[in-house]
Amino acid sequence: MTNELLARALVEEATKKSGLIWVRGGVLAADGGDDAAPGPTRALWHVWHEGAACVVGDGPGEQPLPGLVDGGDAVVTVRSKDKGGRLVSWPARVVELAPESAAWEAAVAELKGKRLNAVDGEAMPGRWARECRVLRLEPAGSPGGLPSGSLAAVPVEAPVTTRGPVPAALPRLLWRRRRPR
Repeated sequence: MTNELLARALVEEATKKSGLIWVRGGVLAADGGDDAAPGPTRALWHVWHEGAACVVGDGPGEQPLPGLVDGGDAVVTVRSKDKGGRLVSWPARVVELAPESAAWEAAVAELKGKRLNAVDGEAMPGRWARECRVLRLEPAGSPGGLPSGSLAAVPVEAPVTTRGPVPAALPRLLWRRRRPR
């Protein structure tokens, strides 16, 4: 019982303090291991609210939520805020909140405060109700152990990733020597 409480506290505190979580949607393996979910892993901004990580997305100008379906499973990986290294991975159950419900209103009130660079400001909750999904990622079991592999993955293809020539001044800026004073 004590180990379960400590694991739950680790999940909650690490997720509260991290600005990003890495989420992979899909079907979990029977042992809840990291290599069980087949979908892509995405970095998502979130808030911790009433025992779950809440995220908003799948609308114009919002983060994509691939593989996250109501009633489905996911694996959430939390990184350290100061060092950026992986702290814990935990299995989650995905719950989609109905727009304008009491739970949706409470989650959106928290999410609204953390949303950066919103173009519509105070009209944002209305847009989220019409065009987006608000999901709760509820912890569903104990965190898994550390993986044996590196978890390195090929970046997800996107039209915004381009490779261009290095600016001519960059080598001079990076490699110039400082003059002694």
